[in-house]
Amino acid sequence: MALIGTKMVEDGKTARQIFEEVMANPARKKFGFGEKLAIVHVDFQQAYTRTDLFATAYETDPRQIEYANTISRLARAKGMPVIWTRVAYMDSAQDAGVWGMRTDTPDSLQNIKYGSERHAYDPRCEIDTADLQYTKRMPSAFFETPLASFLVWHKVDTVIVTGGSTSGCVRATAVDALSYGYRTIVPIETCADKHESYHFANLTDLQLKYADVEPVQVVIDWLEAR
Repeated sequence: MALIGTKMVEDGKTARQIFEEVMANPARKKFGFGEKLAIVHVDFQQAYTRTDLFATAYETDPRQIEYANTISRLARAKGMPVIWTRVAYMDSAQDAGVWGMRTDTPDSLQNIKYGSERHAYDPRCEIDTADLQYTKRMPSAFFETPLASFLVWHKVDTVIVTGGSTSGCVRATAVDALSYGYRTIVPIETCADKHESYHFANLTDLQLKYADVEPVQVVIDWLEAR
């Protein structure tokens, strides 16, 4: 019998190699930019960014937050909204639900408490008083948050997703952005994860299915040209 579909490929390539091959494919159609974007920064909080303070923190590109600040400044200058999200829970952690069941150590997700150092935004983040800020409790920045209605009010058609982790909350937010009907763009240098395998495998999956994965300079150029 002729094989029409695909058997799972096992070629020994690394996640980074596969990502580079996918990004080099010029035939891949892009969603592209619309007329108005919003930048959604996911979990730029100390629990995940301060490698000098917390074991749960990680770094991929050392200029990640610098790039996030740059596109934020450009977006504000063009009258486009900037959103900062982070995660935290009640002292009882009851609002973490089933997600808080797997471990219970000082480093566990559900033990990021409101107002704690782990909850605090990284001080390198340049957050404007006009930016929307809120705390979420699940991976996606859309789940049970004000984000969807906020984007509708601002007549946004394109969502830029940054932050961490690439394999977790960035991916979940990007998938939901597409599901809500937004053109979705993930700037490579603005995302981070604990291991290059998770990072590049998820960037590949996002590029193939849910988002345009682009160098951050593409977003900068688009904003500067507006």
